[in-house]
Amino acid sequence: HGSHRVAGAGMVFAMPETGIGLFPDVGGSYVLPRLPGRLGWWLGLTGARLGGAACLASGIATHYLPGDRHQEVIDRLAAGAAVEAALGAAVAPPAAPGLDRQQVDRLFADDSVEAIVAALAADGSPWAHEQLEVLRQKSPTALAVTARQLRQGATLDFEACMVMEYRLACRLCRTADFLEGVRAVVIDKDHAPRWQPARLSEVRPDVVEALFAPLEGGDLTFPA
Repeated sequence: HGSHRVAGAGMVFAMPETGIGLFPDVGGSYVLPRLPGRLGWWLGLTGARLGGAACLASGIATHYLPGDRHQEVIDRLAAGAAVEAALGAAVAPPAAPGLDRQQVDRLFADDSVEAIVAALAADGSPWAHEQLEVLRQKSPTALAVTARQLRQGATLDFEACMVMEYRLACRLCRTADFLEGVRAVVIDKDHAPRWQPARLSEVRPDVVEALFAPLEGGDLTFPA
């Protein structure tokens, strides 16, 4: 969320929360819907990883800094230079991002997870099949929540997005899917979560909607 977001060759950006029954947090509801095309939907639902060059191309990063120029920039900052001046001529264009925006925009075009799954299944390409398999491993409830979150986040300012995310975090961290996701990915590492429910078609819209309601004990507030 800063003004200068510096990427490098070793950088990896990902929002993999649907794999543990959660949602793209830390402001994901604000950032992801504002990325070009449908990149935010692809990243938020699948947890796909982007390298430094792709981060620059997508706007996640604002500058790209080769590894052999790091110390040069650090020394300038330590000497009191402004950030833009410290970056100066050290930044450089990276290699090709390796990001197929056309496929992402076409196959993740819908605001419904079910429609996205149907589009991937109908496409039949290796890339579409790979994305479909990834989505099948995610929590169905988390996918439905993320889609609802991205739709709403696109219309909200940053503080309102944080209020929404606080509501979701307070509630989802108590659910069976979050506990099971952490068990499968972080603790046992068997990567075989047993989601409840196990299918997208079984996720109840009223259950999803209730997660977004104001908190009974009071919502997150910001100083005036």
